[in-house]
Amino acid sequence: MIVGVAGFMLTENYGFLDALYMTVITIATIGYNEVKPLTEAGKIFNIIYIISSFAFFTYALSRLTLFIASGEMGRYFKNRRLMKAISDINNHVIICGFGRNGQQAARIFLQNKTDFVVIDHNMKHFDEWLEEHNQLIYIHGDATEDEILLKAGLAKAKALLLTLPEDADNVFIVLSARTQNPKLQIISKAAQKSSIKKLKTAGANHVILPDVIGGAHMATLISKPDVIEFMNYLWGDISNSINIESIDYENLPTRLRDKPIYEIVNSKQTGVACIGLRNQQGEFIINPKPETIIHNNMTIMLLGTTQQMLFTKQYLKDGE
Repeated sequence: MIVGVAGFMLTENYGFLDALYMTVITIATIGYNEVKPLTEAGKIFNIIYIISSFAFFTYALSRLTLFIASGEMGRYFKNRRLMKAISDINNHVIICGFGRNGQQAARIFLQNKTDFVVIDHNMKHFDEWLEEHNQLIYIHGDATEDEILLKAGLAKAKALLLTLPEDADNVFIVLSARTQNPKLQIISKAAQKSSIKKLKTAGANHVILPDVIGGAHMATLISKPDVIEFMNYLWGDISNSINIESIDYENLPTRLRDKPIYEIVNSKQTGVACIGLRNQQGEFIINPKPETIIHNNMTIMLLGTTQQMLFTKQYLKDGE
């Protein structure tokens, strides 16, 4: 448009409106008469202008067709939707690696209505999940890159789960994430026992050895089958499964701080039971007395169904 207007004004001494008019009818190939007969210079310019504008239009149309046919447009809008979803959530969990361990963690988060974002470089892992669950906030990329972690909302996340198969990658991510968010809770998987110290030195709060846990689980199935069966039910996928949740003193409404457990839990109304607490010294106490006062830096452990836990959280929130 700029080239056309400038060209007609220079070659034909048209005013701006006449030059703009000629430019529009030339680009649109409308075929109206010229404002006035063109000079030789104007005809040469117009020939070049028509050919170049037609070539530009054809190229733009072919690129747009390719963009749509290859699915790039769909991926573009999907990426915008995912980025919008990430920007709308706070205090979420980031899962790095979406293999078996990552997907199992995601199921638990879904069950407990915990917001989470997944990062994985293997698109097949997302496709498998999306076959059963339509909604998933994910980023297709390498979690070891700082830019990808920031896109996932690392600065406003509450926890980071690392389930990548390579311990070196997990260590690298822990170092990067701890630098960018010092308050972040980081839980990492480790394939080798020797990696535990490295991960904790890098800044991981907890390190899990899946093989060790699996072996202990299998042995306990023989020695204490009923206990393991109950624990499997506890963490099962059924909608009414039992959950264990912790509530810190800081998360209690003001009216329930420095109050006894029976007043905080209110079992008759919420249906949950207090099965333990962590005292101010960091020690765990199993089945504390209902009269125990909950003070600052203490945490209570509650046992109940998913629905009871949701009701309890709402009950405590309403009490603020």
